[in-house]
Amino acid sequence: MKQFLITMAGVFAGLVIFVVAVPVLLVMMAASAARPEPLPAQAVLELDLRDGLTDQDAQNPLVSIGRRSMSVMSVIESLKHAESDGRVKGVLVRLPETGMAPAAADELREALKRFRAAGKPVFAHSQGIYPAGVVTSTYMLGAAADELWMQPAASLQVTGLAAEDVFFKRAFDKYGVEVNFQQRQEYKNAVNPYLYSDYTPEHREAQLSWMGSVYRSALVGAATDRKTDPAALQKALEAGPYLAEEAQRLGLVDKVGQVKEAEKALLAKAGSGAKLVEFEDYLRHDRRRSETGQAIAVIEAEGPIVTGDDGVANPLSGGSTIYADQVAEAIYAAAEDNDVKAIVMRVSSPGGSDTASEQIAAAVRTAKAAGKPVVVSMGTYAASGGYWIAAEASSIVAQPTTLTGSIGVYGGKLALGPALERFGVDLRQTSVGGPYADAYSLGQSFGPEDEAAFSRWMDQIYENFVTRVATGRELPVERVREIARGRVWTGAQARDLGLVDEVGGFYQAVEKAKALAGLKGEVRLKRMTPAPTPIEALERLLGVSAASARTLAAAAWLLGDPRAEAVLDEVARARMSQGRALVMSPTPVR
Repeated sequence: MKQFLITMAGVFAGLVIFVVAVPVLLVMMAASAARPEPLPAQAVLELDLRDGLTDQDAQNPLVSIGRRSMSVMSVIESLKHAESDGRVKGVLVRLPETGMAPAAADELREALKRFRAAGKPVFAHSQGIYPAGVVTSTYMLGAAADELWMQPAASLQVTGLAAEDVFFKRAFDKYGVEVNFQQRQEYKNAVNPYLYSDYTPEHREAQLSWMGSVYRSALVGAATDRKTDPAALQKALEAGPYLAEEAQRLGLVDKVGQVKEAEKALLAKAGSGAKLVEFEDYLRHDRRRSETGQAIAVIEAEGPIVTGDDGVANPLSGGSTIYADQVAEAIYAAAEDNDVKAIVMRVSSPGGSDTASEQIAAAVRTAKAAGKPVVVSMGTYAASGGYWIAAEASSIVAQPTTLTGSIGVYGGKLALGPALERFGVDLRQTSVGGPYADAYSLGQSFGPEDEAAFSRWMDQIYENFVTRVATGRELPVERVREIARGRVWTGAQARDLGLVDEVGGFYQAVEKAKALAGLKGEVRLKRMTPAPTPIEALERLLGVSAASARTLAAAAWLLGDPRAEAVLDEVARARMSQGRALVMSPTPVR
């Protein structure tokens, strides 16, 4: 009877998905595929950044159906197209009220400046900038416009950059949680909140270093665009906060007015009959491109780096992940494509699995051996494992505020047994094999032998990382050890250290790839990032999706099925990431 009920629960869940979800998805897919309205003869594009941007487009086609979705890459590509599109007469940028990812702001600033250089105006409008994230980057982007508007009585609070971290050590000590984490080396601070109750000197030093670099870069960029002295601008901003009217008096913004007033002013500048067009609508318009002839392959990779592919992932998940199988295969395909003369790999990743990173790095080496230069364009961050996959490229281009480096590794576990004992919960282990077999059990801390074995393993991974960097960057191993140690650097700092070749954005990386391949003139960009078709994604949804598996497992657990209990236990255990070595860096301030 129990098994019958479990089976019926699964059948019912499948019917709900088929009867309800599939028609909805098909309607949404048809709507998204509908041809957009014709673009007016004179258009002003409204680029609304208040919802935030990913670095790259979602690779899952079901994620973007029926929802607003833009990326830094799609915006800069469309702005480049708009430079020579006679119908587009200007751009109105709606600024976010909080901070932006610094490298994203740098990339967009470059795109807007190229657009302005084509003789087309850019207005930016702000409803206030408040102290959350890297607000100097938001202000810098607004300063790149011909006119920076602010809503009446709105606040301009661009007084500096702050970060806050939560430390758990005292709570762990209080409740008996034992921390068994190791890091290589002292600047690899991702697990410091578990190990300490405050910043270590190295943690504080490194954090203040990259924060200062990001802050100075944004101030210099804003001062350059507003044609003022950086020191004077810094002094004025840090003396805030201000309301819009005072900010205008101090020359920090150009005009005070509602967004409708900014729209009317820009439309009037664009010419009689000009109309406002949402940037997302412009994205949907076809762009005719050659599909034959020499090309540069573009392979995009955003998110944490993991092994495998996304065949078992929830097809409705909105998160970005770099699956090593897929990215490596895309690089191999580009290496074998006769039309492809070079590869630009766009990376925005805080890192991940060392083995997954090495799989992608091996593909990069193969492409280079096949005579295809590989240029890495770094986005918001390309740190730790993100740097591992970039280190052996032919050339690396990063924004001045990209967070990179973090050449190090950490791993370990939290031993929860002593804490749970206080609540009457006992963890007991059984194991067969060698003494290391139960090293990652939650019930107890590492023993001396386990800790020594784990430490040797961590040392080996760190040395592998250092060796890859030394080989790829043509640096002495001792020099890499000196500048590695898990420390995060900005792109500008990394260039001075020899970890990055040039400071710039995606199109600078494209030009570098052209030069390395000996290409002249216009070259088409051939996107080779792997992605399922909508039908393939739908098939995955109708198969055993992660959501369906969790629903079925939960229903079975309620009915007392021990197999389902085992599934849930494994999910919980996996979330603890026990027994893994991670080449990850902390997520940067936004």
